[in-house]
Amino acid sequence: MLSVIVFVPLAAAAVLAAAPGVPDRWARWAWLAVSTVEVALVAVVVAGYDTPAAGGLAFEERVRWIPSVGSSYHVGVDGLSLPLLALTAAVFTACAGHAVREEHRPRAQAALFLFLEFTCFGLFVAQDLILFFLFFDLSIVGMYFAIAGWGHGQRARSAMKFFLYTFLGSLALLLGFIGLYLAADPHTFDIPELVAAAPLAGSPGVGGLVLAALLLGLAVKTPTVPFHTWLPPAHTDASAIGSAVLAAILLKMGTYGFVRIAMPALPDAWRAWSWAILTIGVVSVLYGALVALAQTNVKRMIAYTSVNHMGYVVLAVGAAGVVADGAREARELAVTGAVTQMVSHGLITAALFLLAGVLQERTGSYEMDHYGGLAGPAPRFAALFAIGAFASLGLPGFSGFVAEFQIFAGSIGATWGAALALPGILVTAALFLRALQRVFTGPTRGKSHGFGDLRAHELWPVAALLTLALLIGVVPWPLLDLVAPASATVVDLVSR
Repeated sequence: MLSVIVFVPLAAAAVLAAAPGVPDRWARWAWLAVSTVEVALVAVVVAGYDTPAAGGLAFEERVRWIPSVGSSYHVGVDGLSLPLLALTAAVFTACAGHAVREEHRPRAQAALFLFLEFTCFGLFVAQDLILFFLFFDLSIVGMYFAIAGWGHGQRARSAMKFFLYTFLGSLALLLGFIGLYLAADPHTFDIPELVAAAPLAGSPGVGGLVLAALLLGLAVKTPTVPFHTWLPPAHTDASAIGSAVLAAILLKMGTYGFVRIAMPALPDAWRAWSWAILTIGVVSVLYGALVALAQTNVKRMIAYTSVNHMGYVVLAVGAAGVVADGAREARELAVTGAVTQMVSHGLITAALFLLAGVLQERTGSYEMDHYGGLAGPAPRFAALFAIGAFASLGLPGFSGFVAEFQIFAGSIGATWGAALALPGILVTAALFLRALQRVFTGPTRGKSHGFGDLRAHELWPVAALLTLALLIGVVPWPLLDLVAPASATVVDLVSR
């Protein structure tokens, strides 16, 4: 079942790429149809999911691939990966719906984003380091062409900066994978086998170096301070759907790597580095919020809030490595909050980037000062942006509140040092309220005159994403019940 989910988008992309005679209208609707089928397939997996035993996988498949280095085509899901699989299906379907009126090379765009969907699904089900690395690198290539081919402004420069930064990070990641492979006896790239063996336990020096390589590769992708500088230009110059996929899905590849590989495979090194990781999380939370507050460009502001929100995840996984008496339940809560935050951020930020893209499509500008009183001519746009903004700042009733409450309750329960990140919530509220006032309130002026309200293909994808964020906020237990057992397993592995 997982192989079907992974390879259906690739097959569809190949058909579109190899058939230049396909009409543009057909290509756009074919992308939407394939993405909708993927939602149904993932729903079948979710419905048939039974929580496996600790450390186990559901829907597991394993096929001989590169036996000379102990690498196989090994896929499976658990409570860490299945929520991200569902997030990927939802976000790509929303992007396909948003792009049904695309006029700029729609067939090539549909093929490229189906290829990107293939890489994202593949990474979240991969249970082999070489397979993980393959999908990790292919996603970089796909996003490079998405920015360079359908972006605007200095798109070529931003795409190049994105590629070089993240490709350098992937090289560091590969170095860390090789370190784990060489330390294992027998040598293997299989993730469950490496996690079970913890090959560098008792070797703090070598284990620390391997963890440093993994952290560098994953931190660039996340991104955390100070490896975040590629993110604002990439978002600013990417298309709306490019930014949505980049923020909602590709950034999660870094944070997912923390909980899937780095934490359980290198428990001793993770505990030794936990305070440094927690500190980076606190800095990312505060820095991302403060720099976002200073922005006058709507899209750059949303981009910096991603640094802030991903900082919460880094804070949580850092706190999960702080082993203290009586803090086990708190550490489990922090990891559960981290995974919930990945899903929440993906839904909300994808919606905000799709809305920000409407500004570019209508007027060619993201500058707040170019607008004013936009709620008058575009009430639907204003209402959805306000809902997205309040959801992003963690208002109760939305998924962001559930995630951030768990992160802070768990992290502070593990160590009071995590409380230093709390002001980030206040700054995030201030920056979104400031943006809402400058763009939507007051008399209509500037580029707001004649601004067309959301059309159906712009309205429904955003509304669907925000509805999912609302559902998780109101009824969080199905997601939490899915994630909590896997979080407990991760904490157990880090504590051994």
